[in-house]
Amino acid sequence: MKIEEGYMPFMGYKTYYRIVGEPSRERKPLLLLHGGPGSTHNYFEVLDRVADETGRQVISYDQIGCGNSYLDGHPELWTQETWMNELIALREHLHLDQLHILGQSWGGMLIIAYLIEKKPAGVCSAIISSGHPSSSLWASEQHRMIKLMPKEDQEAIQKAEETGNFDDPTYLRANDRFMELHCASIDENSPECVRRLKRAGKEAYLYGWGPNEYVPTGTLGDFEYIDRLGEITQPCLIFSGTEDLCTPAVARAMHEGIPGSRWELMQGCRHMCFVDCHEEYCRILEPWLAQHD
Repeated sequence: MKIEEGYMPFMGYKTYYRIVGEPSRERKPLLLLHGGPGSTHNYFEVLDRVADETGRQVISYDQIGCGNSYLDGHPELWTQETWMNELIALREHLHLDQLHILGQSWGGMLIIAYLIEKKPAGVCSAIISSGHPSSSLWASEQHRMIKLMPKEDQEAIQKAEETGNFDDPTYLRANDRFMELHCASIDENSPECVRRLKRAGKEAYLYGWGPNEYVPTGTLGDFEYIDRLGEITQPCLIFSGTEDLCTPAVARAMHEGIPGSRWELMQGCRHMCFVDCHEEYCRILEPWLAQHD
């Protein structure tokens, strides 16, 4: 498969992008929005197969602040506005007049805000993979799941929240266990692109979201779109896992709020359904894209 890499000028900095496959008139490109904020495109390389199997381009990018678009020392940048403007600029730069958009975690949040706030033309469909429409609902669900952990882990997390000390080794071990239960565990059997070292945007995550998944103290802490989900008119496919940070309650809120949406709850999957249940995920995604081309 053809792979093209490049950079787009943005706000005096640069945004890295990666295009897999050849252009097609019939098959609209799929643009991937990674999570975090501050993660990278790396894990999305497992979806390169979609380009080969569907004959469409699959495009990913490192959002400003991480990966090949790394930047820090600018906490004022880490806002929904910055990343939404970057998405708009990338569509223009790559002439993505018609496309599908898939966002995972924070990327799914970005899709929701983009469709509601900007009412963009040319979005054939949206795929929200373990995203959320409400930071308060998200935080509540994370705390509910924390209560299912061993008492010592609960106490370590509670103490960190009360004191603001998120560097304590006891807390860090508890948080690692929480993330392994509901986000991912990476070992020698994981796909190479998932295991690959990445330059995560720690500052972007801290100022954009917070110190962990359940304390949204950053600029996205007031991300609340449940009451506006009915404004989304594009066909929407929602993925979530039974063991996901995106709990069934969170996914159900999106499904019930977005008119005509489809929800796929994937058994045994955590926060990266496209990795944990890769074959099933692609078997659902590829016909969906063809249906809405």
